[in-house]
Amino acid sequence: MILVVKVLNNNVIIASHPEHGEVVLIGKGLGFGKKEGDAVADGQAEKFFVLRSGEEQQQYKELMTYVDESFVGIMNEEMEKLESHFQSALNEHIHVGLTDHLYFAVKRIQQGHGIKNPFLQETELAYPQEYQAAAAMAERFNQELGIRIPEGEIGFITLHIHSALTNRDLAQINRHTQLVSSLVKMIETYFDLDVDKEDLNYLRLVRHLHHAIERVTTGHYAEQQDTLLLVLQKEYPLCYNLSWKLMKVMQQELGCRVPDAEAVYLTLHIQRLISAEQTT
Repeated sequence: MILVVKVLNNNVIIASHPEHGEVVLIGKGLGFGKKEGDAVADGQAEKFFVLRSGEEQQQYKELMTYVDESFVGIMNEEMEKLESHFQSALNEHIHVGLTDHLYFAVKRIQQGHGIKNPFLQETELAYPQEYQAAAAMAERFNQELGIRIPEGEIGFITLHIHSALTNRDLAQINRHTQLVSSLVKMIETYFDLDVDKEDLNYLRLVRHLHHAIERVTTGHYAEQQDTLLLVLQKEYPLCYNLSWKLMKVMQQELGCRVPDAEAVYLTLHIQRLISAEQTT
């Protein structure tokens, strides 16, 4: 039997579930007239999710005290769309993290405040599918609330979605995105370039850096490229030397050893990038 623990609003309640423990139940009018201890019939809720962390349970309860009920309704619908679109369950933290983040972002936009995101391009290039989903979510809020969510904010939504899909910590994803941006700036400074962010070689470089960081942090990096390393060292000494500088920064920031093989991939990406820039 599912019993009401707390009514958060007319459409959302906290309930005690016989299999999952404390859960959040969502459904139109589900909480209307309900009180603690009342039974909830099977199938009455349209959706439920589990907040396993006691801290997150408390955060969600607090969230419901200041976030508009209609806003929560839209967010819950958008979460369902995300799970359907990606054919994957979302980490339950997104119900707290993204709802809270987007609610205050909308308030700032309505008050005329701008939103700056210096890592927007790196985010869009690294997570294109999540970015498209974030843009669709932003458009829904634009239509519902009569506002215009800027691209910078879409970038932040993208990171929340990626975090929920991969079960990776949002703060870690932010740090990695900032690291990629720093590495690109090192390349620009080293060769005195202003890289064309629309260039396909830039796209490949950014995506490679994100994948490299992920492989290094997860330990899934076994390639050996000793012969090619020696060839590249002779052919492209400047790019080769820079690749080792970049690897040293990665190693310091990530606290993990970066395998020597990474110098091969970085050297090739850097060489393609600067060759393209020098021919334009």
